[in-house]
Amino acid sequence: MSQVLAVPTTRAPGLHAPGSPADPPAAPDVSVCIANWNCRDLLRRCLQSLYGQNQGVRFEVVVVDNASADGAADLVAAEFPQVTLVRNAENRGFSVANNQAAALARGRYFFFLNNDTVVPPNTLRQFLDFAEANPAVGMVGPRLRGGDGTFQISYRRRPTLGALLHRVSLLRWTGLFRRAYYDYRRDSFDPEGVRPVEVLMGAAVFLPRAVFEDSGRWDEQYRFGGEDIDLSTQVGRRRPLVYHGDVEVVHYGRVSSRKNIGFAAPNVAVGYVRYFRKAGAAPPALVVYKALVTLDAPVQMAAKVVQGVVRRLRGRPDRAAKSWLAARGLWHFMTRELVRFWKA
Repeated sequence: MSQVLAVPTTRAPGLHAPGSPADPPAAPDVSVCIANWNCRDLLRRCLQSLYGQNQGVRFEVVVVDNASADGAADLVAAEFPQVTLVRNAENRGFSVANNQAAALARGRYFFFLNNDTVVPPNTLRQFLDFAEANPAVGMVGPRLRGGDGTFQISYRRRPTLGALLHRVSLLRWTGLFRRAYYDYRRDSFDPEGVRPVEVLMGAAVFLPRAVFEDSGRWDEQYRFGGEDIDLSTQVGRRRPLVYHGDVEVVHYGRVSSRKNIGFAAPNVAVGYVRYFRKAGAAPPALVVYKALVTLDAPVQMAAKVVQGVVRRLRGRPDRAAKSWLAARGLWHFMTRELVRFWKA
C-alpha cells in the first residue's frame, strides 16, 4: 500500500477568490475533487478558472496528486494554499485518488473534475441549482467543449462487447458490429438540451454526497479507463443520470493520456474487460473478446507504424507523431500488460 506523504494543507484566510468560502470553517456547498498526474500547467489553469471567477457558491477544492514528476504538487502548495492537497508516494490511479479526495471533502455535493479542464463563471451555481431543483437525479454532467472550440462527446450509451469488437481491425473490414459501434460512440450524441443518458464522461460529473456513497464510490480496481462507465452504471441503477447541455466546461482532453501512453493505453483495455465482467458478460464471450484483442494488437501496431511513416513522408509530422504514439501504447500493452489484461 502506498504512503500519503503530505497531510491536507490548511486553508489560509484571506486567500479565497470570488465564489469560494469567505469563512474557512463554514461547510462548503460543493467539493471539487481533482485527481492529478503530471499535468502541472493544465492543473494551474484549472484552479485559476475556479478561484479567479465567481462560482456563486461556497466551495472547496481537494487535489490528490499521484506522485507527479513535473512539480505539480509543489505548484499547488505554493500558488493555491487554500486547496486541500494530498501527495501520494506513487501513482495509485484515477479511482483511488478520487476516493481519497472524497474522503477529505466536506461539501454536500461532489464535483469530480479532470485536471485538463477550465470551468467558466457560475458553473458550480448552475449545477447546484439544477441538483436542488431535481433531487431525484443521481448525477449531472455538462457539455464538454474542446480547446479548439468544437463540442466533445459528453455522454454515451453503455458499451457492449459487439460495439468494441468493431474496433478490432481483423473484424472491421467485414462491417460486423458497425451499427453497435456508432450507436455507442457517436450517433446518440446531441450537444443541445437536457436529457437522461446512460453514461456521463468522467471529465466532469456533479452528484450529491449521499448518492456517491450509496453507489459504492469509484471502483478502485479501475486504474485509468472505464471507471466513469462503471460509476454511471452504479448510480444509474437507482437514479437517473442527466446531461445538461446548458452548462459547459472546456476540456482539453487526452493530454495526460498522450503524455503517459504506456500507462493509459493498457489500463483502458483492462478497464473495459473489468466493466464487461461486472456487467454480466458471459465468460466464453469475454475469452473470445480477449483473444481477438490480443491477436489484433500486433496488427494494429504495425499499421500505426506504417501510417506514421506515410504521414511523415507527406510532410505531416504532427499526425505522424500521433500514429507512433498509438503504436507505442500497443507495444507497451503487448510486452508489459498482457497478463493483467487476461486476468482482469
